[in-house]
Amino acid sequence: MKLLESKKPSKRFWNPDKSGVERIPNALFVAYEQPGIMQHGHWHAQVEVNFVFRGTIEYQMSGHRVFLREGDVAMFWGGLPHQVIDTSEDAFFTAIHLPLVNFFRLRLSSELTGKLTHGATLVTSAPDGTDHETFHRWVSYMRSGEQAKVDHAIDELILRLERIRFEPFFLIEPHGPELPKTEPLDAHSFSNIASICEFISTNFREDIDSVDIAGSADIHPKYAMSVFKKSTGMTLNEYVNLLRLSYAQALLMQENANVLQVAMDSGFGSLSAFNKSFRKIAGMSPTDFRRDVRARPVLASVKRPAPEERYN
Repeated sequence: MKLLESKKPSKRFWNPDKSGVERIPNALFVAYEQPGIMQHGHWHAQVEVNFVFRGTIEYQMSGHRVFLREGDVAMFWGGLPHQVIDTSEDAFFTAIHLPLVNFFRLRLSSELTGKLTHGATLVTSAPDGTDHETFHRWVSYMRSGEQAKVDHAIDELILRLERIRFEPFFLIEPHGPELPKTEPLDAHSFSNIASICEFISTNFREDIDSVDIAGSADIHPKYAMSVFKKSTGMTLNEYVNLLRLSYAQALLMQENANVLQVAMDSGFGSLSAFNKSFRKIAGMSPTDFRRDVRARPVLASVKRPAPEERYN
């Protein structure tokens, strides 16, 4: 399977405000395109997996930069701000956003899992010659609308990501203090976290608390809070708020968005709680975010090739 060369290579620019990923923080999202240089950073509630079919991509992450080349597989936690700041003119990639429940299905070490959820980026350093074909197939399956194919592709992708630990890879960590040392989590604990994430992703817009969340995994609330914090670096409430804020971010990008209505529709019980949580992640109030979105100029773009033109 061979990529076609672009007749008129040109960099693409992309406005994150046009993204749809924030609207579906509890669902799979797949981009398959020329990556766009982003006007500003954004965040979303899923873990993001990139595969570079062609060219190069440079990211500004929260606390570090990442440079990806053709054949690289990268994985990072989308809950922290990230931004594509440059690409080659011929760049082409897929960005797969996996709900956190699938991330905790991965059989990675607790140390590696903890570093990823705290903002590190995992990158392969030994490209696999079969990745071009398999990622192309996984994208096709994930976008097919057939649940059996979607599930199969996710299962295979998880196995591919797990295989990274058997091969050379590197981890780019944010600049800052080292994470505190913790005892490794066992398989049962990760299973509990997966159940917790699945329940939260389904019910984050409802009025849920630690008792409801722990009950979904049939464990004690104190244990649920402890094991989740230990593995992700977030409290249960912080993760619930992240999904709510990702959803609210998308609503605020719509015309005539009402901040109070967005707060209620996103699951926040009050405007003050919404403002406080939004400021913590975005560094500004929801009102300022909405005004900033409307004031941003439209970025230049290039015509994207139709899907059937991208491969031989």
